[in-house]
This record gives sequence, structure tokens and C-alpha cells, in this order.
Amino acid sequence: MKREYPESPLVGVGAVIVDHRVVDHRVLLIRRGTAPLLGEWSLPGGVLECGESLRDAVAREALEETGLLVEPVEMLGVYERVIRSDEGRVRYHYVLIDFLCRAIGGELKAGSDAADVRWFTHGELPGLNLAYDANDVVRKGLERTGPNSISSDS
Repeated sequence: MKREYPESPLVGVGAVIVDHRVVDHRVLLIRRGTAPLLGEWSLPGGVLECGESLRDAVAREALEETGLLVEPVEMLGVYERVIRSDEGRVRYHYVLIDFLCRAIGGELKAGSDAADVRWFTHGELPGLNLAYDANDVVRKGLERTGPNSISSDS
């Protein structure tokens, strides 16, 4: 599957993993170790494999990139990311489907194409300059988690 300069859009999944055990809820982000968005903070996620369900894909990607076992709880949104070259050619084109996830086990550690992984509070997010779609879905995930909603055992 050709990710750079693809012939058609690729389907990607993202995990919005929220820890509500602390007063100021936290969301788990990875620092990308590969393009696109190399070196930037983003949601754990990746490309859907042929024959794989969306929920299985988001659980697999979360485990590969964060070391955590997650259970997808609900779909939070569908986004499109198109990145063009300086010449205007489509360099990357993803349709991203993001899920609110509950951590159910594992050990937090950066893996796969993640250079780093860590928890961020809502107040720390503006300084990260997240892509608009990532910022939007993180906000939705944080809004949906409360004292009577999903739990995190990580």
C-alpha cells in the first residue's frame, strides 16, 4: 500500500484514550516518529488493514504505539487529512475515523512509529499545536468522559 502520493485515499483510525482518574482529565498522545507529521504530537493510530474491522484496527494501533490494551467505546468523528506537496500534488490523503477508547491493560511505552508517548491535560493541549481535526476530536473525547462514563485502568 502506497502511503505517500497514493492513488486513492487511505482509511485510518485514531484512538482518543482518556484517563479520567485524575481531577483534570488527561488524553494520551504520541510524538510521531514517521511522516506525515514527523515529530509532532498526535493521536495513536494508523491505517486500516484489509479485512480488519475499524474497532480491531484502533485497538491494534493503540497497542503497537502505546503499549496499552484498549477497548473502543464509541466513534467520535470522521475527518479528512489531505497534505499536498509544494507543487500542489496530493502527498498524503487519509480519511480518519477516531474512537473514544478505554484502557484495559498493558504497560505504557512508545512503540512502532511513535517516538514518545505521554498523557496531557486539557490545559497543556494548546501549546502542542495539534492538527485541527486532532484537537477537535480530543476535545470531544474529553467532553464525553466524566465521573459516570468510561473508566481507565492504565
